[in-house]
Amino acid sequence: MIGPDDRGLLLGDGLFETLLAEGGRLRDEQAHLDRLAAGCAALGLPEPDRAEAARRMHEALSSAGLDGARAAVRLTLTAGGGGRGLDRPDPLTPVMFATAAPSPKPAGPVRLATASIRRNETSAASQLKTLSYLDNVLARREARAASADEALMLNTRGELACAAAANLFWIAGERLFTPALDCGVLPGITRARVIAVARSAGVPLDEVATGPDALAAADAVFVTNSLVRLRRVESLDGRPFGSDPLLGVLAAALDGG
Repeated sequence: MIGPDDRGLLLGDGLFETLLAEGGRLRDEQAHLDRLAAGCAALGLPEPDRAEAARRMHEALSSAGLDGARAAVRLTLTAGGGGRGLDRPDPLTPVMFATAAPSPKPAGPVRLATASIRRNETSAASQLKTLSYLDNVLARREARAASADEALMLNTRGELACAAAANLFWIAGERLFTPALDCGVLPGITRARVIAVARSAGVPLDEVATGPDALAAADAVFVTNSLVRLRRVESLDGRPFGSDPLLGVLAAALDGG
């Protein structure tokens, strides 16, 4: 399926989405496909057929024997093969495939460590789910070496951006905060849902550009993505954080959606 000249393999020229499946249902399916379509428009790739994408994801679940399980389903779209160097062939022959793997719900809070790898907020790729994820891989590896579970990534201006594979939120003074998208933040599907839930509940929320010192005043910190949904942060670089009743409200709303 993937040839030795595939641009996704050789150049990271492509996109992916990771969806949570529960009992055979793909959570937030249309939101993920909407983001994939937006990424295709930004990269100049043809948008894949949505019905075909859904069919392949469900086939991946069935092939892996995970129809009734909690699973991670990854949909990958590459620019296909052909051409040499950076220039794409004309016409493009994109390749789309899906895989599935068990994804048990994580237990307990997560420990963060600040990574030296910076998020490049000047790159258009920072807000796209591209196949070029090496910075995230290296940041996670650095966090693991520091006996943490996940990395906190700053951008090149030294502002809070995200975790290696999650969006970042914190609660301070009865307000909810998250880094603004132009800090080099992926527009996460669960991030958007948390923002919507908070605004619907009348919780003051600010999307900000700020340095890591802002977390010193935080009452609670949490991360979100499509697989973990919402997970409380226990500590950052060994500094502990507490909890907050708002975490339970947001988590219940996410699980019920």
